[in-house]
Amino acid sequence: MKKQDRIKIVISATVKSPVARVWDLWTKPFHIMHWNAASADWHTTYAETDLRKGGKFLSRMEAKDGSFGFDFSGKFTKIELNKCIEYTLDDERVVEVLFIPEGKNTIIKETFEAEQENSAELQKTGWQAILDNFKKYVETTIN
Repeated sequence: MKKQDRIKIVISATVKSPVARVWDLWTKPFHIMHWNAASADWHTTYAETDLRKGGKFLSRMEAKDGSFGFDFSGKFTKIELNKCIEYTLDDERVVEVLFIPEGKNTIIKETFEAEQENSAELQKTGWQAILDNFKKYVETTIN
């Protein structure tokens, strides 16, 4: 499929925490390993980030029963502290994550290009579940 024909999916969540803290918990590998899963039977066993334009990232996502796993990886194309992260996945799909302050809260808005294996609805549901898990992690983690 040509790049211009890719379906773009948008998800969002309002997190009850200031943008600087949200950014910190979103970008640090220690924290990524605690929230980066769509359901309780999955987890992230490894994460690394080189948070700069041209830097790479990798998260190893695995089913807790060991039946399946995959790497989620790519390269950062734009970093604006506490505002925006853009990256290109290894399969060349583009993702944009915006961090929008709203009083003491932060709106996270993610836009990503759909892949071809799974339905757009399934992808939206999965990515939203991960974002919701992040929200829960932030709001239940002590400063």
